[in-house]
Amino acid sequence: MQNLLPSKVFFTRGIGRGRTELQSFENALRSAGIAQFNIVSVSSILPPRAEIISKDDGLKLLNPGQILFTVLARNSSNELNRMISSAIGYAVPSDRDHWGYLSEHHAYGETENEAGYFAEELAARMLASTMGLEEELKWDDTRKEYVLENKILTTRNIASTTVVLKKDEWTTVVAAAVLIIM
Repeated sequence: MQNLLPSKVFFTRGIGRGRTELQSFENALRSAGIAQFNIVSVSSILPPRAEIISKDDGLKLLNPGQILFTVLARNSSNELNRMISSAIGYAVPSDRDHWGYLSEHHAYGETENEAGYFAEELAARMLASTMGLEEELKWDDTRKEYVLENKILTTRNIASTTVVLKKDEWTTVVAAAVLIIM
């Protein structure tokens, strides 16, 4: 069997609306640019040495119908004026031979920044805990990311938040880390 170790990853997000929950989910995937693929949800490991690339560069490497392994955050509602959020956070260690973490978060009533920072902190804490250093994890206000004695190279997030605008209309938000196997 082929080694299914992803070598590249990109991040995307989308918002969709529709008469049904499924239709709004499809429209959110279209908004995110990944509706034309077969999406398989996976857990939260960012592979060692995986290169983070732009969404545009990532989409150029893919073919419609291709199976895509993703860490997917998804939230839906049809409750008028309900705020919904989904976010992916990631933490990349400075030692690129070590794996990193991807975290998904979905919430109600959180702004895009709140959901994004929650997911980012979750990924950073998961990575720090594998090193036995969760208590040393700190937010660096200058760098705008979590740091851990030079052991975390990068923490970031991507989030999508919106409000249900119409009665009896479904709304879905997605955020995804798309893992590409070359």
